[in-house]
Parts: sequence; structure tokens; C-alpha cells
Amino acid sequence: MKELSDFSRHLARKAGKLLADRFTRQNPVYYKGTIDLVTEADRMSEEMILSEIGRRFPDHGVLSEESKEKNGRTAMRWIVDPLDGTTNYAHGFPFFCVSIALEKDGMVILGVVYDPLRDDLFEASLGGGSRLNGKKLRVSSVDDLSRGLLATGFPYDIRKSPDNNLNFFNVMAKKAQAIRRAGAAALDLAYLAAGRFDGFWELKLKPWDTAAGSLLVTEAGGVLSDMKGEKWKLFSPGLVASNGLIHEQMMKVLSS
Repeated sequence: MKELSDFSRHLARKAGKLLADRFTRQNPVYYKGTIDLVTEADRMSEEMILSEIGRRFPDHGVLSEESKEKNGRTAMRWIVDPLDGTTNYAHGFPFFCVSIALEKDGMVILGVVYDPLRDDLFEASLGGGSRLNGKKLRVSSVDDLSRGLLATGFPYDIRKSPDNNLNFFNVMAKKAQAIRRAGAAALDLAYLAAGRFDGFWELKLKPWDTAAGSLLVTEAGGVLSDMKGEKWKLFSPGLVASNGLIHEQMMKVLSS
């Protein structure tokens, strides 16, 4: 486990340095959809990460945002977002990260989320807790939703789909103390694990958005569910995460 943890930290820091070095508004941008974009930095970061995984662990599977899945039936699978917060990055807004997780037999056992601009390295191991730059993390103790700071986001098909989170945002905004929409789900979940946020919800996330962050939250004492309050899985269509103390209150609002 130590070898894997050391390797994941090394990968995240190396990819983060690449992103930080190229963090300018002149970075080439390509569109995958109407508002869904990818930058040249995404591709460079992913190429570097996948290349290093391939050299070190050639038999491991890889699921990454910008590439086809590799070795999908293997017991060990890396789940990678080479740049979470691409739109922020493309506009020069300094809220983005690298997210790397390792799954064993369908269960996430390692997770790293690295913010290179703040040199914040969040990491978690199954049963080993969550840490930020080596310091143990614990979710917040806020037990009243009206005093809670929440995070959320909106899907890329917001202009076309009625299932766009605007309805949930409208009702939750009247119940929570405040809501932030910063634009990088993995970093939102890391902030929840660190007690900076008290709750989080979002629709239509992908495994690379949530794999590392979900382990950070649970290992810091937080709670996860899907939008119906059932057990959350990597491919669930929605995620609700909290410090556990306001989870039922959040679910009540989201189901109203």
C-alpha cells in the first residue's frame, strides 16, 4: 500500500506542476459539446499520468476522462481526472485540481486530490483516514442545515435538459446558510472532508469526478448517498455528501 500511495502522490504532484506551469489564458481550448471543453493541458496531464501508470503497473486498468478505458476487467483500476475544473482553468480562475484514485475489485482503496496552486495535497486510504499535507482530516461538526455552507454544480447539458439541478438549487438556497458553485467536484469533496464545506450534492457526475473525493469524505467521517438516500455507487446518477450531521436535513430538502 505504501508503494501505491507514494506513486499516487508522485503522479498528482507531477501532473499538478504541469498544469500550474501552463496556467495561462492562452492555453488552447477544444469543445466536446456546447459548453463542455477540454484544454491542451488536460491532454498533456492525462498523457503523462497514463504513461507513468503503464510503465509502473502495465497490468492495471485505467479509467480516465479523456481516453478510452484500458484493461477494464483487471482487479486493480486507476480512475483519473487529469484536470478537474477545466472551464475554470481555461478562464484563468484558480480553482482546479488533479484527481487520482485506485480501485481494487470494485472498491476505491486510495484517493488523491491535488490543488497545485495552493500546494494542497488531500489523500485518503481505505481504513487509513484522510489527510491534507500529512495532517489528519475530520468533517465539520455543523448540525443545522441553516448554518451549513454547501457546494454544488450544474451539468454540462444545463441548456438542454430539465434535469439540471436548478430546481434543487432554488430550494436548497433558502434552507442553507450559503451555497458555493466553484466548478471542480473533486476539490469540493476534498473541502468537505477538510470541514471547509458541510455538504455537497450534484447530478450527472462521472467516476473520475468522484472516486478520490468520495473516499476522502468517508475516511474523514462523512456520509454519502445517491439522490434518493440510497447507497451511492461510482456510477450513480447523483451524489449527496455531507458531514453526516446534516445529511437527513439535506435529503428532506432534495426530496421535497
